[in-house]
Amino acid sequence: MAKEKSTNPTALRCPTCRTLVLRDDDNFPFCSDRCRIIDLGKWASGAYRISSPILDPEVLDGLDDMHRSGHSSGDDE
Repeated sequence: MAKEKSTNPTALRCPTCRTLVLRDDDNFPFCSDRCRIIDLGKWASGAYRISSPILDPEVLDGLDDMHRSGHSSGDDE
């Protein structure tokens, strides 16, 4: 009989230090309060970002023009 894959893992790796953390740990999914605060600091400083699509047609046209010409902003000058 094939074993079913668990959709709710009992352990994960801490996103900050990669230590194995059990689901019943008080700090889950982090291994410690320190790692939780480090992760929060990265979100607050902008190190982590949730990207969204560019919807402004003028910006899209400008990016398309730069891509076609092979230039990025200010690299050659």
